[in-house]
Order: sequence, then structure tokens, then C-alpha cells
Amino acid sequence: MGSAGREPLVRDELAELADEFALMRPRLFGIAYRMLGSVADAEDIVQDVWVKWQAQDRASVRDAMAFLVTMTTRLAINATQTARARRETYAGPWLPEPVDTTADPVLGAERGAALEVAVLVLLEKLTPTERAAFVLREAFDYPYGRIAEVLETSEVNARKLLSRARQAVAAERRTSVDVVQQRRLLSAFLSAAQAGDFDELESLFAADVASYSDGGGAVRDASRIPVFGRTRVAKFVASFAARFWADVRVDWVEANGGPSVLVTRYGEAVAWLTATATADGIDHLYWVMHPAKLAHISAAVSARGTG
Repeated sequence: MGSAGREPLVRDELAELADEFALMRPRLFGIAYRMLGSVADAEDIVQDVWVKWQAQDRASVRDAMAFLVTMTTRLAINATQTARARRETYAGPWLPEPVDTTADPVLGAERGAALEVAVLVLLEKLTPTERAAFVLREAFDYPYGRIAEVLETSEVNARKLLSRARQAVAAERRTSVDVVQQRRLLSAFLSAAQAGDFDELESLFAADVASYSDGGGAVRDASRIPVFGRTRVAKFVASFAARFWADVRVDWVEANGGPSVLVTRYGEAVAWLTATATADGIDHLYWVMHPAKLAHISAAVSARGTG
């Protein structure tokens, strides 16, 4: 997929090419984000693809979208391998960087699959090629033959990769409540958490609830180890209520396809929070507190100016 002696683009041609690329960008970003769990890293991939596309002999490309999807996926696979090595030394739990999906609920895909924080966390356990197969099939509905082309493998192997990925995700994923109920439970949790109401918190949780905090080792309120169990999580949340919720503003935002909140203090984002729930109650709390991971979601909320 290298360049073939392209002449430098003239201004009008570059503008036209940029407009065409902009139409394809949501899909490319959606693939890269699901592969990497990072807005910044996904944007870097898409920018790299854009630079390579300008230098490409485009006359030899029959299907621009197919070509760019292939390039994006392969670059993301390479980046995933590098990111995995970095995360082995990450301080505390690693969580994906939240992405605003208010304007694009499925993030450039056919379906909103492989977008929830809980699923992205599970995808971290897959090999890069298993993750790519899962993303291309579950979110973008690509046929097995096309997935095989992108991954440079046989269709039989592409099916095996997807089967292993699906089994790994299904083994740890439970049936969730609908979005309306999820928001109701998250709202009830916020009220109980801000009040430090241990009994109410306990009543909202499933017995094996887990709380994960990602502060990257730089945030005092972020626990470096996950907290498990209804009583322990309720105690944990209630213990920091007076300090953590003082002088904060809570903004609702649709992120990663579901309800969540951004917590700010004096105009600075201090946490992004979402929860998953089953019929038994809230089973996962995800707190992203790493400052670098709050920048994009904070900018999106500020741009809308809504609470």
C-alpha cells in the first residue's frame, strides 16, 4: 500500500481530497478507537492514514473506503501491540478513554457494538487480530471474506478468530438492563454517593459489584486496585463522599453509546463515571480520573454548554 511517485497535490485537488476523506473519517476513527480504546491514539492513526492517502497512487485504488479501512485496521493492529506493552506497567486499572457519542451514537459503525466501556475492557484480553475480527464483524458487519482480506488470512481462519473473540466476550458479559434503566440506576447512585448513604448504595448494587478507577497513578482518589463486593464498594464510595463531591458540577453526557456523567470542580474535569447493570443491580462502576483521558470528553461537554 505504499506510494507510487505521486506529484504534489495542487490546492484545489487537496481540498477536494480532504472533503472526500472527511466523509470516510468517522468509519476509520470508529475502527481505530475500538481497537485502541484511546481517542488520541485513534486520531493519530487516522491522521497517519490521511498523510499516506495523499501520497498514494489513488488511480490504482478501485474502492477508496475498502483501501482506507484496510490501512487503518493494520496500523491499529500494530499500535495495539505497542499499547499492550505499555499497559503492562500501567499504575492501577487501565480503562478506555471515554468518547462523546452524542452526535454519532454508533461511532461511524453499522451498529454500536464494541463501544461500551465494559466490552472494550474485555477486548483488551484478546489478541490484536481477534480484536480486529470482532470489531469489523460486530460493529461494521463486514463479511468474513472481507475480514480475511484485511487481516491477510484465510476466510476459515477469520471465522476462527471471530469465534474465539465472541466466546471470550460472552464468557464474561452479562445481560444488561436497557439504557433507560441504566440511567435511572446511575442517577440513583449519584444521589446516594453524594450523600454518602451507605445503606442506599448497598441496595443499588449487585452482590458481586466491582468498582474500577483509572487515575494512571497520578490521582489520589483513584484506587490502584479494583474494589469488589456490595459491602466493600458501598463503604469505599461512602468513605470519600464528603471530600470528592464537594464543590462539583455533574454533567450528563452520552459517551460510548450510553449514559454517563462528567464531574468537574471549578471548571476542571476530575472524573468521568459510568455504570453497567443487570436485573440484580449495578454490577460495574467505571471511574476515569486520569487527566489526559478527560480532555476530549470535557471539551465535548464544554462545547455544548449543557448540564
